[in-house]
Order: sequence, then C-alpha cells, then structure tokens
Amino acid sequence: MSAVEDLSRRRGGREARRALRSRPIPMAEAAVRPGMLGGQYKPLTDADMQRIHKTALKLLETVGLAQAIPSCVEAMTARGCWMNAQGRLCIPASLVEDTLASCARNFVLHARDPKHDMEPSGNRVYFGTAGAAVHIVEPETKTYRESLLVDLYDAGRIVDNCEHIHFYQRPVTARDMITGHDLDINTMYACLAGTEKHVGTSMVDPAHVDECLQILHVLAGGEDKWRERPFVSQSNCFVVPPMKFAEDACRCLEAAARGGMPVLLLSAAQAGATSPAALAGTVVQAVAECLAGLVYINCVVPGAIAIWGPWPFVSDLRTGAMSGGSGEQALITSGCAQMGHFYNLTVGSAAGMCDSKLPDMQAGYEKGVTAGISAMTGINMLYESAGMHASLLGFCLESLLIDNDMLGSINRNVRGIEVNEDTLSLEVIANVCIEGPGHYLGNEQTLALMQKDYVYPQISNRMSPKEWNEAGKPDIVERAAARKREILSTYYPEYIPRHIDEMIRAKHDIKLPRSVMEPGDPRWA
Repeated sequence: MSAVEDLSRRRGGREARRALRSRPIPMAEAAVRPGMLGGQYKPLTDADMQRIHKTALKLLETVGLAQAIPSCVEAMTARGCWMNAQGRLCIPASLVEDTLASCARNFVLHARDPKHDMEPSGNRVYFGTAGAAVHIVEPETKTYRESLLVDLYDAGRIVDNCEHIHFYQRPVTARDMITGHDLDINTMYACLAGTEKHVGTSMVDPAHVDECLQILHVLAGGEDKWRERPFVSQSNCFVVPPMKFAEDACRCLEAAARGGMPVLLLSAAQAGATSPAALAGTVVQAVAECLAGLVYINCVVPGAIAIWGPWPFVSDLRTGAMSGGSGEQALITSGCAQMGHFYNLTVGSAAGMCDSKLPDMQAGYEKGVTAGISAMTGINMLYESAGMHASLLGFCLESLLIDNDMLGSINRNVRGIEVNEDTLSLEVIANVCIEGPGHYLGNEQTLALMQKDYVYPQISNRMSPKEWNEAGKPDIVERAAARKREILSTYYPEYIPRHIDEMIRAKHDIKLPRSVMEPGDPRWA
C-alpha cells in the first residue's frame, strides 16, 4: 500500500468517526442518562446504619423537637406523639416505623415536558442546582455583584441547555425583590420561564404558597392536571437545627402538602456549629430531624410526596465558617444518602459546592471530590451540584456550563463498567492482532461504542498543545463565557405562552420584564 493510499484510509476513518460522533443518538443508547444507577460507595457499614437509626429514634423519643406550631402539635399528638415537660414534641419509635411503612415511595418528579420526568428511587442518581446565593460571580472580571431576578431566568435558560443537569432548583436570591411576597412569586415565575425541567423553589408564607398554586393551576391547565403532574417542588427548611421546628416554614409545608406540591424536607445543620463536630453525630441529628419531618407531613397529609433531605454542612473549625468543598462534606452527604437507602426513601442532599471564589483549580478539585463521591452512593437527588462558589454565597453562570461537563464525567463513573461477552472483546482483540491493522481506530466495535460508552465534554479542552497554541490558548472560563453569551443571546424558550403570561400578569405582580424574555434583549445584543 502506498503512503497516499494509507493517508486516504486514515482520513476516511477520521471522517467516519466524526460523522458517527455528530449524529444524534437516542437517549436510551447514550453513554449516560438521567437516573443512572449508583451505590458503589458506602462509607457506613450495615452495623453503622443500625446504630445511627437507633440513636435517631432515641433522640426523637427523649429529646424531641421544640417550637412546634399548634397545627403540628394537633396532627402529631393525634397519632401518639406527646409534649414533654420542656415543651418539646416527642415522637415514639412506633410512629416513625409506621410512617416508614406507609409513606410515599417510588414516585415520579414531573417536569413540564415528560421527557425530563425523574424517577428518583432506588439508586437512581439525578443532578441539579440549588441554593440561595446572594451574589453572581463574574469570572472574566473576578468580581461579585448582587444577584437579581433576571439571573434566575438566565440560569434557567442555561440549565435547559445542559444535558447533565437534570433539574433546576432556584440557586440565587433575587436581591432586587423588596418583599417576601415579590420574592416568592417571582422566583418561581422566573425559573419556570427559563426551563421545562423540574423546578424547585421555596416560600416564606402560606399565603404565598396558595398564590403560587394558583399560577401553577393556570400553567398546568387546571388544578386536576396540576395534581396529576406537579412540576414544581417546595424546598422547605422545616427545622432549625438543633432539633427545633421553623414555625413559618412549617406553615408553608402544610400548605404545600395540601396543595399537592412535592416537598423537600430539608435539614441544614453545620457540623461543629448547629450539629455535633463528630461526623457520625451530625448524621444522627440530620436523620432524626428529617424523620421528624417525614412523620409530620404524613400526619398532615398521609402519603404526601416528600423528598427526604438531610443536608448537613461542614464548618472549618478554625474559623467557624462553612466549608462546602471539604472532604468531610463528601463524607456526611454520602452517609446521609446511605441512610436514605437504609429507609428506602427518595433521598436528596447537597454536594458539588466549593469554597473557591472563582471557577479555578481549587473549584475543580472541590467540586469533583464532593459531587463525585456523593453521586457514587446512589443518592437520588444531588442538589448544589453545579454553579456554586464561596460556600454558597456566590453563583456563576459560566460554572453551570463547566460543571455540566464535570457531571457528565461523574455520571459515567456512576454507570460503571459493563462486563459481558461482547464487552470482554475476545474476538475483537484476536481479529485486530492476527488479521487486522494492529489497532482499533476503525474497528466496528470502536465506531459502535463511540457514543454509547463514551462521554464528550462541551466546554473542556482536549486539544493537543500544538492545536491549543494555534487556537489562541483558550482557557475553560473563556470557552464557558462564550457559550453563555451564545445561549443567552439566542435561546428564548416560550415556556409561558404569551396569552397565559398575560393572564398571570393580570392577576399577579410579575416583575420580570417581557423585554428580557424575547430576542433583542439589549443585555446580550
């Protein structure tokens, strides 16, 4: 064979691989999909989980929770709970066990578009955002600014374009909203305007919950249709660690449950500050608090859809400051995930945060360690997994895109290695070595598995040093910034049709201008 013929063959092989790589592939055949099965990492033994469980039950019976609101006391004492001499609501182990036997399981978390529906049970893993950051990180100028309502809309549009971010829980607090009412109503609206994936948000007043439900009934086409497919969940910090109910949040919890809205039962202690410095003790307290929440919501609305949400965080004990990017964070999140599986509950917790202020090398290793290890437990809902910086104080749109690549790689780790007669590749190896060219580049198996077994980044750079130099030495933040501008200047989904939007705006004080929801938005012109 001549050198020209050999070069032609190699070029033809590259073109074939490029064509195969660029063709659309059905989701069912993709290398990774929402809901891959995890469960490979288990920091707790079976005996450890039994001890944690028994200690949590003892806490609920002997210590109980303070500050229960009257409706909570009424509902729970009717099921066998009691108020102790210190005015704390105590929960018998038998009621916890009864609740665990009858509570909702194996439910679907719906999206506006059914293709984004999630089935967060067993060891299925889904990645999403969350948080209440008060700043937007601007990495190109290395500055922070206050987060605004429009940032929620922009982040939603970016998430809508991120294959490996499966749900969108509001990640920032809109600092331009003056009242709690404006914040609650407009946060939900801005999120729903930006994405058709499942949305999570929060409310501070039960009247706001009712108003949000009115809007959701309009968007769903009626209350019955909303209840059939509720596509918004409420993130509810019903407890103030250690072991106290949050009164306003509890009222919102009850309103959401009665309105058919799924609820994330969220306990967010900080080890060494509002939970024990001992990691096992922090897990015990989180488990006890979230079991209390599960009993509570089922006493109010039996069978209510609830995500079991132990979210303990870590303190840097030298300063008391939160350290979301620490190795300890990965451990306690993983331990809580295991306890959720111990109870066969849908479990959601937080990992993928970082202490770094910018998308840099520190952010990369902190996010990769915490999100990667936690996902390997098979946690069902991994919140805070994209975009978060500065221990939850900063949120970065560019990092959404960078972290999307990271989550794709993590999800590939979750999937693992399939071993069967085909993948063992005996005949493929023999044919290449004995009769073939001595490599696998153009092999039929290689072409068949290019997209079915391998994940390719969208932002990360895999150029050779020579190619990278010739391209102007782009870095990952520059590439993410360019992609962010491309999405935000061209992608304007109409998830709230204009006639529906007019109905909503006529009855509710929507602050997001129509001008930012349509092509021609001057911010990105």
